[in-house]
Amino acid sequence: MEAASVNPIDWKIQSGMVRPFLPRKFPVIPACDLAGEVAAVGGGVSGFKLGDKVIAINFPSGGGFAEYAVAQASLTVARPPEVSAAEGTCLPLAAVTALQSLRAAGAGLDAQPKNALVTAASGGVGHFAVQLARLGGHRVTATCGARNLGLVGNLGVDEALDYATQEGAALRSPSGRRYDAVVHCAPAFPWQVFDRVLADAGGVVVDITPSPAAAATALLHRVTFSKKRLTPLIFSPNKKDMELLVDMVRQGKLKPVVDSSYPLSSATEAWAKSMAGHATGKVIVKIGQEE
Repeated sequence: MEAASVNPIDWKIQSGMVRPFLPRKFPVIPACDLAGEVAAVGGGVSGFKLGDKVIAINFPSGGGFAEYAVAQASLTVARPPEVSAAEGTCLPLAAVTALQSLRAAGAGLDAQPKNALVTAASGGVGHFAVQLARLGGHRVTATCGARNLGLVGNLGVDEALDYATQEGAALRSPSGRRYDAVVHCAPAFPWQVFDRVLADAGGVVVDITPSPAAAATALLHRVTFSKKRLTPLIFSPNKKDMELLVDMVRQGKLKPVVDSSYPLSSATEAWAKSMAGHATGKVIVKIGQEE
């Protein structure tokens, strides 16, 4: 292992917030995002050899906060020299979530241009969603805290809102545009807030961490065939998505933002940083020689 990153799902699993579904038993070694060097190859595995630099996702089993980890070949991709271990470990969960959320909202890389909104746009998933939406040619409005307005602007948004203002809390576009696609990375919002700002012809809100109330709203929209609808994201680890994102980083098209990094011996500090909220980009842990 050379690096791992912290995601909110890691500490939610560790704290028992998603039991009885995950995990089946404790103790659990956390961190689903892995970056390192191949130290051994299992029987029947092809495409990898000792010494290869790779990134992988172990979702939801984790195991990244360790000197060695076991990864599935089907969820492991090569890491080119242009992509550091720190950059690579930012991608598997957060960037893939952003990519899949945009697709689910109808604002994928190959979709027709849309008016898109990304909430919590300076966070781990949000900062990737902003960049990917722009790469797809979409018009992007974003919400974040006041201290991150400059960062979000540099990521290429068309409009940025301070979520603490009246306009930001209402998700109102400064130009008056209505949103066709929303990637919601922030805590739960009442549906009425989204309903007022979605396109009348039909807008989709993809909630990456849906509350029970959001799940109920999504079900109601489904059975009533609502034009404006909320849908929970069903995350699916995907090797092709990871390869696409790694290549974007290699080409300089996609830039992982690292909030802070810690040695493995200080992993508890990284954990606390993530749990406190308001990290700008990703929190990572460096391991071995990378420390």
